Amino acid sequence: MKGLVYIMAYDDYIKAQKMGLKAFKAATSHGQYPYLPVLDEILSHADIECEVALGVMNIPLNQVVGTSTFGRTQAFASNFMPLLDYGSEFSVKWSSLVDAQIEEGIHDAIKVYEYMNKYYVVEGNKRVSVLKYFNSPTIAADVTRKVPKRSDDPDIQIYYEFMAFFKLTKINYLQFSKLGSYPKLLTLVGKNDTDIWTDDECMDFSSFHTAFYKAFKEKGGNKLENITCGDALLFYLTLYPYEEAKDMLSSEIKVNLDKIWPEILLQGEDDTVELLMNPTEETKIMTSVLSKISTKKKKVAFVYDKDPSVSDWIYGHELGRLHLEEALGEIIETHAYVTNGVNDNAENILEEICNDGCDIIFTVTPQLIKACLKVAVAHPEVKILNCALNSSHTAVRTYYTRMYEAKFLTGMIAGAMCTNDKIGYVADYPIYGIAANINAFALGAKMVNPRATVYLAWSTMKDFDMTEYFKERGITYISAQDMITPQSDNRQFGLFVEKNDTKKNLAMSIYHWGAFYEELINSIMRGSWKVEDTGDSKALNYWWGLSAGVIDVICSNNLPIGITKLIHLMKHNISSGMFHPFVGPITDQEGNIRCEENDLLSPEAIMTMDWLVPNVVGTIPTIDELVEEAKPVVELRGLDTTTEKGGTSLL
Repeated sequence: MKGLVYIMAYDDYIKAQKMGLKAFKAATSHGQYPYLPVLDEILSHADIECEVALGVMNIPLNQVVGTSTFGRTQAFASNFMPLLDYGSEFSVKWSSLVDAQIEEGIHDAIKVYEYMNKYYVVEGNKRVSVLKYFNSPTIAADVTRKVPKRSDDPDIQIYYEFMAFFKLTKINYLQFSKLGSYPKLLTLVGKNDTDIWTDDECMDFSSFHTAFYKAFKEKGGNKLENITCGDALLFYLTLYPYEEAKDMLSSEIKVNLDKIWPEILLQGEDDTVELLMNPTEETKIMTSVLSKISTKKKKVAFVYDKDPSVSDWIYGHELGRLHLEEALGEIIETHAYVTNGVNDNAENILEEICNDGCDIIFTVTPQLIKACLKVAVAHPEVKILNCALNSSHTAVRTYYTRMYEAKFLTGMIAGAMCTNDKIGYVADYPIYGIAANINAFALGAKMVNPRATVYLAWSTMKDFDMTEYFKERGITYISAQDMITPQSDNRQFGLFVEKNDTKKNLAMSIYHWGAFYEELINSIMRGSWKVEDTGDSKALNYWWGLSAGVIDVICSNNLPIGITKLIHLMKHNISSGMFHPFVGPITDQEGNIRCEENDLLSPEAIMTMDWLVPNVVGTIPTIDELVEEAKPVVELRGLDTTTEKGGTSLL
């Protein structure tokens, strides 16, 4: 029996050594360090705040990545497999541990340092090596955490989020690559940032994670470089509620992963959104030609989260739908649906629309994106679009307007007309695109009036009186919402001046949603949808502006004729590409250069802008400063300032 064990231990060591040599050669051929990472070397470039003794616990073996000191590092390849020849004292001890693992299991705890959610062995390198050889998922360890000082480094910020999460859950096997993931996970499992998890809750989540990891691994997820299992799990839970997902078998999770795998792959891409800045020439065709091509009317559905009569935003899209009926009524039929709340029955309504044979669906608010994704992966035959900016999904395309171009023009009007150099600006949600609108307006005002200052107010701020705010500062020229709300008595829209309790409208930035939808439908009917779908896992976002005729500025007769002529000239220059609102030099409120002289901000930089120019008085609010009904929108597509006042980061 001993001889048999000896032979088995020998075979195991030789096999493990081959695995080590293979990893060693692969690393050296790519110019990488072939041995175990050494924590002492890593910490020589780090600033440690303190050490915390965590005690003995099971730790995930795949997160045991190196050794504490240089002592035994060259005995192992980077995958912890042995490199020394058989017959050495090292190999004998390694083989004895193989025998122990086979006969009764290795139970003695190793000793490790934990740094940045990775583990470095102080005592027990060979035990780690043997258990990794046997593909054990965990190992018992006495853990001491080395805590780095807080900094602006995203990795350290993510690590601090992990430590807060670990304090509540004692879960150490989840790794995320993006800031905000740990708090988001708490929300998705129905917890807040103060709830300490019970043992049963930890067991339930561990069981779900094990099932998900198995399905993720079967899909080849372990070979992905830019996305962790945690990243994929987090995205999965945004579509499939945790209360349902936690009881799923791995095979059931695998079925769902098959549906959404392109979306998961997209999560690891740095540049995931391809912007289509203008309609193709194919879309500019006559309806009569389309009617000859199409023998059957296409069904087009519009899905709203509110009734158009109570929302200026929805009302604008409803006017666009009615325009479609009039312009393309020979080839399409449209239907409008109201979900009565984002989370109530949107998914069911979308499913019914697809089953009813609908060809194209427009969902007009970003809150509907979750329902869109779940239905889109199940109905690839239906073209589903969501009105949002910078949304990274392959199954659902997004569309929006470059409203900042029109805001620049209304800013010019305000700057030319105001008598005390003070202008009010009302913004609604601090989401993608809004900062660009604010800054473009302020730059337009400054272009014609170097002394112009824009005072920023947010309509979604709680405990804030905008009217009093502007009145106290003697501000009479104000840019407000872009569209009237049918059932509201409030007629404060566009750019207006208020004197002696009388409001006079001067100009209005408008969305031509009808023109936008007509162009998109024409594009789809001519087949450009397939042409644009290059199959390279890019999310597509239609982001059109003045040049496409989907936005405009209407000047009232209350404006001097000279200003009206100037606006028409600048509108032409922007539409033709002769002028760009965001041409450098441009700095932010802190004096940081955001765009060098004579440079242009890229479309991506404009879309994701989270800073304000110097002649704006005000800040981007934190999510806690907003009214409750605004928070779901901002959590989904918002600019978040939850870290500290004034510092902004994209969700």
